[in-house]
Amino acid sequence: MIQRQLKFRHLIGKITRRSIFSDTGVLLLPSNTILTLENINQLLIHGVNIIEIELATTNEEKKVRLSVHDTAIDNTVTELREIFEEVKEVNKVPLADLRKNVIPIIQQIVDETNLNGLLLTMQTKDDYTYRHNIAVSAISGLIGRWMGLNQKELSQLTTAAVLHDVGKLFVPGEILNKPGKLTDDEFEQIKKHTIYGYETIKNTVGLNHRQALVALQHHERLDGSGYPFGVTKDKIDLFSRIVAVADVFHAMTSNRVYRNASPFYEVLSLLNRESFESFDPLITRVFSENIMNSLIGHSVKLVSGQKGKIIYIPKNNPLYPIVQVDNKFIDLSKHTDLKIKKVIQ
Repeated sequence: MIQRQLKFRHLIGKITRRSIFSDTGVLLLPSNTILTLENINQLLIHGVNIIEIELATTNEEKKVRLSVHDTAIDNTVTELREIFEEVKEVNKVPLADLRKNVIPIIQQIVDETNLNGLLLTMQTKDDYTYRHNIAVSAISGLIGRWMGLNQKELSQLTTAAVLHDVGKLFVPGEILNKPGKLTDDEFEQIKKHTIYGYETIKNTVGLNHRQALVALQHHERLDGSGYPFGVTKDKIDLFSRIVAVADVFHAMTSNRVYRNASPFYEVLSLLNRESFESFDPLITRVFSENIMNSLIGHSVKLVSGQKGKIIYIPKNNPLYPIVQVDNKFIDLSKHTDLKIKKVIQ
């Protein structure tokens, strides 16, 4: 049996185009199933001729994976909306529901590390509030993993990150979604969401003080220019500093009611430019290097309108990769007028 399994190991990760039934009509695998070694073993036990199974082509496989990914996130958005509605009523987080229906999907996203696909999914629907929380949680989890946090820390971080903006539930919606410039009084009300979130998490049995600090501190900055208290440097918890970077990155790369998404290069440049002042330089460096390395092979659109493919990321200057445009290779570090405007999915 082991030798037979090894014979078909190359099929692991492929996707079934049709449902597979046993000779007696029992459903063994539904269509769009991503094959695992266990699936293959099951089919062999039931005598299925694996060679005759219809599998998706490469392009079809990508489409199915994206469809499955989108559906999972759509369902998670629905779950998170219901959880937040309960929070607004009782000022506590239904932690059991969050851990059962939301956190596992976010952890799955982190395991897949398909950051570009995640960002695309997070930007294609209208319910920005919930998708933003999910995206910030997933990005924070990725940063935490890249920084070598252990599994317990990663679990606490992703949970805290998905709740970082929970305090906005207690801020009037007309202020949160105002398309124009906020008045000073309105901005003061916005800033209070950090305190509301801190209190809500502190009221929830099973969540700890460090996770509550993320809600309180994710708008604090190293130089003291943030809010609500203007604390500085080491007084800002590591989790809060990670979520701050994830929060700004996703917010700036997303379309909002009051502004369009900023160009990709502008967001990364801002994070790196404000290292040491606003953001933790270690976190921004780890994030920038890893996000750029994950884009090798991806198509991009330059500010000139040209389309190309990232083929190399220099370690000492990751924001300026080498891009292939048609038959030419362009080193963006030597052509500073050509920057990446958008990553094409």
